Amino acid sequence: MNESLFLAIRKDGIEPEAGAPAPERLIAGDPRFRTWNLEERDGGLYAGLWESTPGKWRIEYDEWEFCHILSGVSVITEDNGEAHTVRAGDSFVLRPGFKGSWEVVETTLKEYVIKL
Repeated sequence: MNESLFLAIRKDGIEPEAGAPAPERLIAGDPRFRTWNLEERDGGLYAGLWESTPGKWRIEYDEWEFCHILSGVSVITEDNGEAHTVRAGDSFVLRPGFKGSWEVVETTLKEYVIKL
């Protein structure tokens, strides 16, 4: 049987992976993650859904990530102090070398595509 070349980004019937920021990256709160990784390919390509409860932690990107916010509100702040508030309907890319913080103000659900 051939694998379909169409992948719907849905979490129906898929058990999420649980997670949290590394303790040394935590700034505030007690954020908890759920990740539905729906695509994982050789060469470092990942796609799926990610959700976090409120909290704030440091982020550093070595990879390229496209994000589309489905629900909630988060504030992504660059090390230079520039803050970006993202909410349902917003899309953005975090490029390799990005450093700063991610603060979930209201539980946030996003679609993502990561390329290493």
